[in-house]
Amino acid sequence: MDFIVAASHLYAFNYGLKGSLDIPYFKKVIANVIVPEFIPKKGVKIDPDDQEHKDAPVEEDDDVLSENILKELPQPSQLAGFRLTPVEFEKDDDKNFHMDFITATSNLRASNYGIPLADKHKSKLIAGRIIPAMITSTALVGGLVCLELVKIVQHKKIEAYKNGFCNLALPLVTFSEPLPPAKTKVTDTWEWTLWDRFDVAGDGRELTLQEFLDYFKTRYNLEVSMISCGVTMIYSFFMGKDKLKERLPKKVSEVVELVSKQKLPAKKNFLVLEICCTKVDDDSDVDVPFVNYRFRF
Repeated sequence: MDFIVAASHLYAFNYGLKGSLDIPYFKKVIANVIVPEFIPKKGVKIDPDDQEHKDAPVEEDDDVLSENILKELPQPSQLAGFRLTPVEFEKDDDKNFHMDFITATSNLRASNYGIPLADKHKSKLIAGRIIPAMITSTALVGGLVCLELVKIVQHKKIEAYKNGFCNLALPLVTFSEPLPPAKTKVTDTWEWTLWDRFDVAGDGRELTLQEFLDYFKTRYNLEVSMISCGVTMIYSFFMGKDKLKERLPKKVSEVVELVSKQKLPAKKNFLVLEICCTKVDDDSDVDVPFVNYRFRF
């Protein structure tokens, strides 16, 4: 039954159909299926070893056999509009019935030949060759990562950290010192890296769009010229007066919902905002990190 259910789901995927898990329905259909009794063909000789098989005369040339098969296939014109989706094996998705099919098929074959059966977990290990990886590459990488984590806890200088390059097939294990992250200089006393961000919480209340602009002007001496949230542009210095008049008094989250025309999820407390800025002093453009903006408390 496991084989039939899994195989039917794979065929359903091929033909763009939805599978079923209704076992009583499967039993009802199976009850009406007539399986012909197996009768061995007469006059068929099975060679006891490979050498006799090689010495046996070839009954039909492979090229001729291939040609006959191709002639039996329908013409492309007969399959207009037909779409068949191939199944690409993925062992780690438990909902696609791939491992269910392999487990059921291998166990049916094992039953035929008196081989011990294997559960789905063991079949997945065999199919993915996970055991060799766990005791070699994965163990090595895991150990090296843990060593670097210890250095972080100990607040080591960057010279103490190492990048590892490993090839167990050669074998080759080499190390190099990582480079510090690139720094972007804003002022003589302020620079930032890829790991930095602005955390804006508005002192426990949500800011209006105008207050958001004033926050950067007062605290960082930066004039915000554009603000975007994902693919949504919520503010720009060249916007029309009517839009600015409508948006500036609104809370930032309200402006995002207004422009995107989508309600923010109830469990979402933060927005990631990208901003473009210029210095108030000389009006020069400056690159700044993204803003992690909290609008719910």
